[in-house]
Amino acid sequence: MLAVWGCSKEPAPTPPPPVREAPAAVQAAGPGASRSLGELPVVEGGSVAKVFAQKLARPTFLGETTAVHVKLPPPINRGLAGSLVRVVGEPSMPTVLFHSDTLARLGVIPASPGPDFFTLFARLPDSEVDRRGENERRLASGEFGAPTRETVLFNGRHPAARYEGLPMDPNAFARGALVPQTSCPQVPASTEAWWERTLMIRDPAVVLDPARTWDPCTGAGTKGGVWTFAHLMREMAQGSGVSPEAFVLEWLSLWLNDFQSNGDTVPARRKMYDEVIAPWAAASGALSSLEFNASTNRWEVVLRKPLDLDIAPFRLLAIINRIDLGGGTEYGGRSSNPGELRFIFGLTRPSPWGGGTEATCNLKPFTTIFEYGVPGEGCRAVTQWARQWVGLGMYPTFNEAYRSRLQRMTESVVRHGRAPGKGNQSALNQLRTNEVALAFPWELREFHLADEHPGTSKDTPSNGLLRVHTLALTPNDATHDFRTDPDVDFFVRTQVKNGVEQPVSIPSHCTARFTVPSSVNDRFFLGANAQVAPPTHWEAASAVATNATEVCARKEFSSNTCNGCHFKDTGTNDFTGVDNLAFTHVSPTSGIPARESRFLTGGGNGSMYVVPDAQFGAQVASWPFADLLRRHQRLQELAHCATCGWFIDMDAGYLKRMEALAGSVPLDVPPGAPGPTFTVGPILDVGVVRQLLELRPGLRLRSRDLPLDFLEPPAARVH
Repeated sequence: MLAVWGCSKEPAPTPPPPVREAPAAVQAAGPGASRSLGELPVVEGGSVAKVFAQKLARPTFLGETTAVHVKLPPPINRGLAGSLVRVVGEPSMPTVLFHSDTLARLGVIPASPGPDFFTLFARLPDSEVDRRGENERRLASGEFGAPTRETVLFNGRHPAARYEGLPMDPNAFARGALVPQTSCPQVPASTEAWWERTLMIRDPAVVLDPARTWDPCTGAGTKGGVWTFAHLMREMAQGSGVSPEAFVLEWLSLWLNDFQSNGDTVPARRKMYDEVIAPWAAASGALSSLEFNASTNRWEVVLRKPLDLDIAPFRLLAIINRIDLGGGTEYGGRSSNPGELRFIFGLTRPSPWGGGTEATCNLKPFTTIFEYGVPGEGCRAVTQWARQWVGLGMYPTFNEAYRSRLQRMTESVVRHGRAPGKGNQSALNQLRTNEVALAFPWELREFHLADEHPGTSKDTPSNGLLRVHTLALTPNDATHDFRTDPDVDFFVRTQVKNGVEQPVSIPSHCTARFTVPSSVNDRFFLGANAQVAPPTHWEAASAVATNATEVCARKEFSSNTCNGCHFKDTGTNDFTGVDNLAFTHVSPTSGIPARESRFLTGGGNGSMYVVPDAQFGAQVASWPFADLLRRHQRLQELAHCATCGWFIDMDAGYLKRMEALAGSVPLDVPPGAPGPTFTVGPILDVGVVRQLLELRPGLRLRSRDLPLDFLEPPAARVH
């Protein structure tokens, strides 16, 4: 999760009429207000079930034992409405589902959950059902802590209601009944202690562990320890062709000259030399200078000896578990992964000897975030990783046993060679920075071990140095005005709006599927950096406050940008004088333990932080947040109640046969994604459905172990 004091001139908004009556708990809240989660409405557990499992009377020709019924949202492509077949995901790895009512009429399945459901097939071992039942028993016994029956239903990242999860009834399943797949009927109650031990680890016992960290403020700790900036960079630099010291200097030097990516020219911030490189070089005992090279037309650092990585002026603030980011890259992506492991460091003064104190070590408004993709693929890899985190949560303190176990987990991710198919064989997904220490305004940058190809929205993993990369989902704020830009307005009111799941209810049901292309209307769109305050968020200038879908689309787009996520859409602009956060979700200047934003905490356990809509204000909508609660629930669900089945991939030729039989393929392409090479259209003929079922055995590929709910898109995206 990745602002200086200041404000932009904002005209006073004219209060528009409300889109939809919001719950009283949300309507009553003003800017920066925390409200009790107990004020959310209670709904029946069965009403939230979007996946049902049903044991077949006999296996299919492919050995599948179970029908998995999924409640799909209406297709984004309205022309596919009424299709008896739906295809989601990448055309090279499609997920094909058949209308449940149609299969019931054909006698393929015993019964259908309803007209909005589509079916695919899996092999679900009895042992998996038994495991789920045993886990439910252990949870109810209190083995993992005092349980609660109440689960908060999240609309994307917003608390929307409360409900009780339903058990996985093995006897009913064995009889062929429709068994709903919801969250656990009981889970360990969410507490700040669970957050601290399993999700956002900030305790001094960990981030100042003398055996594993080194504090540039005081000089205490172990240089090159496993949780230091130096260790992470040394592992990442292997295979780059340069020394770790040169690897880091080349990365820092990316601030010294203007650069361009996807048409976005990012001005240099040469204070990087004054604030970071030169003091670090001096502390390393090296003479340094910043010189202009006329032959290359670039500013370059000249060092008489390498930087001493062991005294890097980056202080560990937090180790973060983002298992909630696991899953496919897009809705329907037929994969499952354990999400990300992140390390957040704050910039401080470099010193070879330390000797400073919290008050004198010159904490700077600059964070560096290492974001690793946790190695592993498949449902079992995810559940095993989740159980390791739950195991950490069972320790009463951050003692040596806890820290040793956490070290084994982090080393399994950050060590060189953990991701053979990625740049430098490093599991790094991206490295991000968020700072105002080098210039105003605050700026966020992103770096990858990959070559970016914006035209195709694809990256090629590549060994070597860290390279600048466009920021995920975020427009170029140098060429697109955050209030009036026509391209942003067009994109939100067409592509994002088309991806909003219907029906919309503000704020209790507002989610959208979309991808952000590199260009919109033949103009470069994605930016190579993001500045904050301004922009404070992104507006759709022509959006109508009385149109719920447009209000939702604007929020979904803006809150997923770096600017909106770090300012107005999440209420990180609520400067009260106590949070000391300034455009970050984990503060680099508040000391140890680092303060968290109320977007994360909700204002405290049992609370939600309510933020007025950034464009239309609280008169139209307010959006509640309690993100650590959401992550806690997801972690517990994955560790205890995720049910893993084996799903068979179809060859890409299956879609060609489908097109030959039906004349079209009902592939629902997310807005902004490249279009397919075949004709897109609905399948309305029951006879074609029967033929497509019969084709499956001849076009099978491999089996994958996936959670039964793998088609449910993750609530969070990249932030």
